[in-house]
Amino acid sequence: MPPEWAPQEWLWIGFPHAADEWPGFLSRAQEQIAAFANAVAETGQEVRLLVRDAANEARARSLVSGAVKLERREYGDIWLRDTGPLVVRGRHGLEARRFGFNGWGGKYLMPGDETVGAQLAEDAGLPLRIADWVLEGGAIDGDGTGLVLTTEECLLNPNRNPQLSRADIERRLADDLGFDRVCWLGRGLVNDHTDGHVDNLARFVAPGEIVLAEAAGADDPNAAIYADAKQRAEEFGLRVHPIPSPGLVTRGDQVEPASYANFAITTHLVVVPTFGSVQDADAVTAIGDLFTDRAAIGIPADAVLAGGGGFHCASQQMPAA
Repeated sequence: MPPEWAPQEWLWIGFPHAADEWPGFLSRAQEQIAAFANAVAETGQEVRLLVRDAANEARARSLVSGAVKLERREYGDIWLRDTGPLVVRGRHGLEARRFGFNGWGGKYLMPGDETVGAQLAEDAGLPLRIADWVLEGGAIDGDGTGLVLTTEECLLNPNRNPQLSRADIERRLADDLGFDRVCWLGRGLVNDHTDGHVDNLARFVAPGEIVLAEAAGADDPNAAIYADAKQRAEEFGLRVHPIPSPGLVTRGDQVEPASYANFAITTHLVVVPTFGSVQDADAVTAIGDLFTDRAAIGIPADAVLAGGGGFHCASQQMPAA
């Protein structure tokens, strides 16, 4: 499985459509996703923005430039990182993989989410293999050398694959995606609906090198989680680059799983979600310093987060042949 910084043909992005998923935030979530799509398309990279129906398409077209292609599909959640195809380099070229999808452990089941990945693979002309176990793309992050980063909270969660042991999952990661080494982190962020997806905690930025947040203060809800992840990663032999944490981000009384690590790596840009935190600018700079061949930009994502994810969650790259 190529790393995300490998050359890309295009980027799929999901466009919000369900008002009950973003109560009071749908319009702004649409605007923020559109800003993400526009920023990538303006660099010359092809963007395929998925829309649900005619009304949703009209709303998207009012927000995006002509450089963004709209494709109407049946999908529920916009989190294509989890429901879209995972593309690997096979013996005869690029191939797509799809896995079982059960709504993040049975929590969010929406029509189209189990089938949209196969549809996108078919549209791209990719041979498709469907694996017989549950896995979401946001639960793993690879560095292109066969090394994958994940969390115990998600991949060992009994709401996904209760019949599989840790060793079973490691074998399947190797067989289906070519990962022959697994670095297991512990828990994901507090209140992450995905049960601790690693793409909201730590990300590869180069072979054997990850970014991981440092706690923003005594009230940072993820301080212990960051510390545990750092210890595990360093003991495994990874180089850890610190980036800021957004700190305590709330919506009403709810602690939000806000993370700058949910950035999307595209051909020419690294798009970092921002949350109106005093750490926003420093986080964009810190992440940009690690990608000298790309520009890093921050785009507000607080309304997107209200629906449960970020820019990385909402996108899936098509690697170049």
